[in-house]
Amino acid sequence: MTLPQVSIVAIGRNEGERLRRCLDSVRDRVACAVYVDSGSTDGSVEMARGKGVDVVTLDLRQPFTAARARNAGFQRVRELMPDVRYVQFVDGDCEVVADWLERAHQFLNDNPKVAAVCGRRRERHPERSIYNRLCDMEWDIPPGPVRSCGGDVMMRADALQQVGGYRHLIAGEEPELCVRLRAQGWQIHALKAEMTLHDAGMTRLRQWWLRIKRSGYASAEGAYLHGAPPERHRIRESRRAWVWGLGLPLGIAVLVAGFGFWAALLLLIYPLQVLRQFFRLPGDARDRGLRAAFQVLGRFPEVMGQLQFMRDRLLGRGGRLIEYK
Repeated sequence: MTLPQVSIVAIGRNEGERLRRCLDSVRDRVACAVYVDSGSTDGSVEMARGKGVDVVTLDLRQPFTAARARNAGFQRVRELMPDVRYVQFVDGDCEVVADWLERAHQFLNDNPKVAAVCGRRRERHPERSIYNRLCDMEWDIPPGPVRSCGGDVMMRADALQQVGGYRHLIAGEEPELCVRLRAQGWQIHALKAEMTLHDAGMTRLRQWWLRIKRSGYASAEGAYLHGAPPERHRIRESRRAWVWGLGLPLGIAVLVAGFGFWAALLLLIYPLQVLRQFFRLPGDARDRGLRAAFQVLGRFPEVMGQLQFMRDRLLGRGGRLIEYK
């Protein structure tokens, strides 16, 4: 079934077989499919063209970001299909589930005030590492009205055009876009439906660490852009990182220097926080324990990302993409 009002924008860089699965899941189901490549060297461009997909290659002289790629893809869609109504954005390491496009398309048709609709993104191989499993749990959001979406989402083209597309951030561009959409009276909605299968491929602690560091950078930048009332975007996340990732360790270090080694017992506040989170989180005991431990550990790479954003602001330079794959 072809959806004449829907187009696809897939973005990627050196995704290989994952991109092949992504394009195969959508290319025959929509009126227009565009792939935006960010400097791949694995033959992704040639493979996409061989499948009849329109390809946009980004200028290597400018920094790559997902936001830049999505904007370029959206612009190309508007050139190829000026009357497009809906655009399904998908990352090149994701496969779109069989009936998602039809469900999202119908929901947007039935709900004219909704600008963006998303569903359940699942990790393809959660059993391969605890980091993949953490990703899968992270994406399990309750259905209904939500404040933001992720990278995989079906957008109303006119709404995206109205707010000027994605802002060129190195991360967190989707929640920032949703802030501007909601300010214009649009709604964001999550469906109780499978949307995409994602292949994170995270098997090492360093990959997870860099991904969370990027999230910390995004929180700092989001708070800088929209932290004022009433939105207060990312303020809570930023403060939490500062308290647990930097404030408490520094405070305890000062107390140890002033009062001796016994003050180091205050570090027990971290396992106590893990225990507190364990009892607050949903799910089975194994998943709760995993999430609780890594939520607390994650405050350290988060604050590193916050500090990196502050450094970039002080030096007056744009952020550099923090890649974990």
